[in-house]
Amino acid sequence: MDVQQRAVELAKSNSFGVEALDLNLQITRDDPSNQGAWTRLARCYLEQRRFADAAGALATALDLNPSNTIAKSLLSEVTKRRAMALPVAEASSGFSAPDFDALGHLAPVEAARALGPKIESLLLSVNEQRTAGRIVQARNRAGQPGSKLFHRNSFHDGGDGLVYAYHHGGRWEPQFNIGFLSTKPWGGDWMRVGLGFNLVASGGREDQSGGQEGMVRYYELFQQQLVTTWRRHLADWMGTSGGFIQYGSRGPAIDVLPQQAVEWLINCHNPAAQEWIFVGRWLSLAKPGDAAILADMRPLVAAVEDTFAALFPIWASIYVPVAERSRQSPAARLRSQSRRRSRERPGRGARQRAERRTRASRRT
Repeated sequence: MDVQQRAVELAKSNSFGVEALDLNLQITRDDPSNQGAWTRLARCYLEQRRFADAAGALATALDLNPSNTIAKSLLSEVTKRRAMALPVAEASSGFSAPDFDALGHLAPVEAARALGPKIESLLLSVNEQRTAGRIVQARNRAGQPGSKLFHRNSFHDGGDGLVYAYHHGGRWEPQFNIGFLSTKPWGGDWMRVGLGFNLVASGGREDQSGGQEGMVRYYELFQQQLVTTWRRHLADWMGTSGGFIQYGSRGPAIDVLPQQAVEWLINCHNPAAQEWIFVGRWLSLAKPGDAAILADMRPLVAAVEDTFAALFPIWASIYVPVAERSRQSPAARLRSQSRRRSRERPGRGARQRAERRTRASRRT
């Protein structure tokens, strides 16, 4: 019986022990293009909990045949087991390659569950920072409840390769947002921290903030503030802090320079069509400096605090005015609208007086 036949028989009998490992290693050395051997080798590694070796073998199998459904399924299982094997104590550590690997290969709900303990630890630590308290106080003054910026279990899966969190009550507000994105499908392993605008249609379930319509008003005020006050400040901060914009279903716009990015924010005339607009700091696992921050919870919390502190004045300049208008009674809003219309065009009395003067001038 040759080596190939024996390896196949062992796989059929669900035997992936030492003998199967040795046989499939021999086959891959003799015939590196044998995708079946690489897939069986990955299964052997998986049974020995050698997750990195298993992922490497499966990557080779998929390079040989991207349509290999067995290898794809097995890669998901490898990622899931590796994520579940992380000790609970690591919840207090930062984020590393296995976390982003899990994010990219697990189903969205499972990915959120796998990263959940670490994200929860991060959010609770952010709650203790100075800027978190300032945001909560500003919302309280505007009549919004809450004593913490992030509540427990406030992170969400956002579809393939995305887990994110926003401040308590912030769905229909300019939101302080933290997100984790994986290479598949976002083009890189990223953590984003910054200010986001959720502009999706609310489907009739609008709350007191006005749903999509309210968010468009927020964004328009944000544009006004950029033009009058914050344009240079935001561009300078982005240039020194690794800041990028994100819009629609794209990843970070890393090819857009800070000044161009701010101009894009200002000149976006139909924000609702984008559904999501974000500006903030992006940490990339591919950059050694960023990877070191991601891997250690203490500097990671500091990075979040620095980002929120830099963006807080801009947020406060748009949140408080809109929040104050939303608390007006219907009658007060009608009076305000009437005064605004009267400033925009002459009233009926003014038109009548102008007509009388015109008739008088014709008679003389």
